[in-house]
Amino acid sequence: MKRTGLFLLTASALCFSGCDAQSQSKLGNILGQVATGATGTPSSLEISNGLKQALEIGTSAGADRLSAKDGFFGNMAIKILFPTEAQKVEKTLRSVGLNSLADNVILSLNRAAEDAAKEAKPIFVNAIKQMTIADATNILLGNKDAATTYFKRVTTAQLMEKFSPVISNSLSKVGATKYWTDAAAAYNKIPLVKPVNTNLTQYVAEKAIDGMFVQVAQEELKIRDNIGARSTGLLQKVFGYADTKK
Repeated sequence: MKRTGLFLLTASALCFSGCDAQSQSKLGNILGQVATGATGTPSSLEISNGLKQALEIGTSAGADRLSAKDGFFGNMAIKILFPTEAQKVEKTLRSVGLNSLADNVILSLNRAAEDAAKEAKPIFVNAIKQMTIADATNILLGNKDAATTYFKRVTTAQLMEKFSPVISNSLSKVGATKYWTDAAAAYNKIPLVKPVNTNLTQYVAEKAIDGMFVQVAQEELKIRDNIGARSTGLLQKVFGYADTKK
């Protein structure tokens, strides 16, 4: 053991004095794994902690990204448009020259979602803490989106309950409610149309949560597939173990 330690110290000293920066970086990573114990079979507790750490990284990154300006509005994959049952409203408004009103509705819905995303992080973190060791083991060895699927299944109802008031306040703050009321009123005044009445709070809350899960899924996939994204020794060990089980 002493000889091994002496060899590692000597090798690292020689390389850091004579090797290029890339070689130094590679050796640093290897020595870091040895030091942190990032190899081998993780314990059940390590698997649980690793999964929770991964989810916290993913949800935090997702919340930060979506809460920024244009986090929703500038992302076509999750941009919130008129509700399906109200798309006829948008089409009709644009056909009679009310493009700006329709545009204001769409922008305000996305601004509300972006504003609410700032409040989502602690809700996700609290939900992550409820995950059991058995859940974590099944998720680690499951499909590539197993964590996100589980997370979505067990927390959506709770998130909707806690998220809706935030969305409601956000909609009012950014003017979405007023814009929608104006749009619906303008549409309902058109002769022979069937009046429309959409619950904006529920609709935007659902879309905002769906958008966050999209981001969480992307982060989970990154950690599972991209070794460089495993930013801690625990993540390296846990997901490295999962790699051997593929």
